[in-house]
Amino acid sequence: MLFPTTIAGSLPKPEWLAEPNTLWAPWKSKGDELARAKRDATVLAVKLQEDAGIDIVTEGEQARQHFVHGFLEKIEGIDFAHKVEMGIRNDRYKAMVPQVVAPLRLKGRVHADEARIARTHTSRKLKFTLPGPMTIIDTIADKYYGDRVKMAFAFAELLNEEARALQADGVDVIQFDEPAFNVYMSEVSDWGIKALERAAQGLTCATAVHICYGYGIKANTDWKETLGSEWRQYEDIFPAIASSPIQQVAIECRNSRVPLELLGLLKGKIVQAGVIDVASDTVETAEDVVRVIDAVSKFVPKSNIVATTNCGMAPMHRDIAEAKLMALGAGAKLARQRLG
Repeated sequence: MLFPTTIAGSLPKPEWLAEPNTLWAPWKSKGDELARAKRDATVLAVKLQEDAGIDIVTEGEQARQHFVHGFLEKIEGIDFAHKVEMGIRNDRYKAMVPQVVAPLRLKGRVHADEARIARTHTSRKLKFTLPGPMTIIDTIADKYYGDRVKMAFAFAELLNEEARALQADGVDVIQFDEPAFNVYMSEVSDWGIKALERAAQGLTCATAVHICYGYGIKANTDWKETLGSEWRQYEDIFPAIASSPIQQVAIECRNSRVPLELLGLLKGKIVQAGVIDVASDTVETAEDVVRVIDAVSKFVPKSNIVATTNCGMAPMHRDIAEAKLMALGAGAKLARQRLG
């Protein structure tokens, strides 16, 4: 199939997930209610994608409060009780973050429940997202290792442990989210790619990396306004990604200032081309999606294009996100008819 569809990872959470309804199971604890709410939200996310015609579905990250901290919560050696302020993305903005205070070790499985629930409720290909090592260490304070690279590889080993288990759960595509790749460009070639490869080591399912310029907060929007008419940062890191065994690259293409010619540097890779803008409430038409796919096809073989969203949709209003999902599915279908 030409132009299969997927989403970057996250979807907006239903309002009832934040406050589980005690009427569902008043005899159970709130912990049981929350687990049930997460399960129900995961099934709903899968079904919404199927109804929209999405070919490679995700669990929508419905069981996670944050794409990084959702993984960190199941790791020993991290102190969440005493958060400290830290500059994120090369001090682009400040955030209160947990601290690494001891050797890192998984407490057990991290995402088994949501992966197995999603796998049980869909026969379509299933993608699962994990934070990449460089992005993790850019989102947590180090009070133990004293070395960014050493800590990144410690996290890479834990990511690999969970990724292998997710593969055994029936996940078809494992995607590592690395927005930090376009911030620390020299470090990507130096050690970032190697840490990512360690996280993906031994996987036989499809592997992907998602990079982007950041969405969902004003600090990212303001920063992008300083980058000029062309965003060429990827020119520095695409060659390193191209030479890695990571098979797919997810990149924003709709309403971004990334010159699409740069995609030609990703020779041999499947490109998950973002054809849906997650920074705008304007809902794309199927024609809009076709135009972006057609533009990308000038630099990427059609057989290597997967239509996706620019980034996660979690910050969006749910009705808008669902409408954009429908546009993604309809647009890819139309692209197959016209460009296939």
